[in-house]
Amino acid sequence: MAGKKAVRCVGVLTGGGDCPGLNAVIRSVTKTLLYDHGATVYGIYDGYAGLVEHRYERLDGPDVSNILTRGGTILGSSNKANPFAYFPPQKIGGKHEPPHDASARAKALYRKLKLDALVCIGGDGTMAIADGLIRRCGMNVVGVPKTIDNDLPQTDYTFGFMTAVQTATEAIDRLHSTAGSHHRVMVAEVMGRYAGWLALYAGAASGADVILIPEIPYDMAVVAAYVKDRYRRGKRFSIVCVAEGAKPRGGTMTVERVVADSPDPIRLGGIGHKVAREIEDLTGLESRATVLGYVQRGGTPCAFDRTLATAYGHHATELVCGRRFGRLVVMRRGRITSVPIQSIAGRVKKVPRNYPLLRAAQAVNTCFGR
Repeated sequence: MAGKKAVRCVGVLTGGGDCPGLNAVIRSVTKTLLYDHGATVYGIYDGYAGLVEHRYERLDGPDVSNILTRGGTILGSSNKANPFAYFPPQKIGGKHEPPHDASARAKALYRKLKLDALVCIGGDGTMAIADGLIRRCGMNVVGVPKTIDNDLPQTDYTFGFMTAVQTATEAIDRLHSTAGSHHRVMVAEVMGRYAGWLALYAGAASGADVILIPEIPYDMAVVAAYVKDRYRRGKRFSIVCVAEGAKPRGGTMTVERVVADSPDPIRLGGIGHKVAREIEDLTGLESRATVLGYVQRGGTPCAFDRTLATAYGHHATELVCGRRFGRLVVMRRGRITSVPIQSIAGRVKKVPRNYPLLRAAQAVNTCFGR
């Protein structure tokens, strides 16, 4: 690092939805900066909300000890706070005040703490805001990719994804026994937003008979014919794994609700019950839906996510201390590297039609509704 100014003070925050592995990144970033570089680390509470509202705490070694295996985030998070369109905290029973640009307050805290850099851990929305902090506020930012949806471009995997796959797989495995006992069609709705990674991996791992993902709009007549054919061949139950963003051919995604004070106001949900009803109507076979929901985001991270999060956190500190700002840590072809945050901000990685696991699932006669 000859000729480069030493990094003395760094902030770290977690934005967006929680997921397993966040604490592993916080631990890795904090301990590496403390012990390898002698830097001061501040944890910003509740993502960008803490940055705007000036809620933070200095982190020392004991603060991040014994958190590697813990789910969630010790710093808290928010999937609503956007400094550039900030909704003030809502009073109980009151109405939301209109959003305003609070980025000046975020910048003021950055200067108050004399931060050399800010490590932002999050998904596409978090990185879109991070890009704004870089371009509009002049902050030095390094990003770490987090989401159970695995939908960030330029990286093979985001931490949290494999734990969610494991959780969803175990849940679908348990549905098999009920499906077989009662000769039912069991539909499991999993998360994933606008991408089908979680449904594809969990569906393939659990041997689901039907997998429905956003990238392949489905024809319910095809699904019903497949299920009826199984029944005629003596397979008196079927397992359907459906991504929350799946949609019928020529149709739209199923929206559960709209959250006005969120940077991403659309909340998907309800497709599982819709698919179960339609299968029962078209086949006459009893069908039930199970929405796995937030259990997919909770719990202790699996070994893969712990090690990936630790490696990501370490590489983030290397970028910070090398003063290579404006970059996102990624894994590409099994190697930890980085790309410009701007290259992924606000973008979504979809499952390609020629993706190996997708082709493997099709080869074993899994139905994708087409």
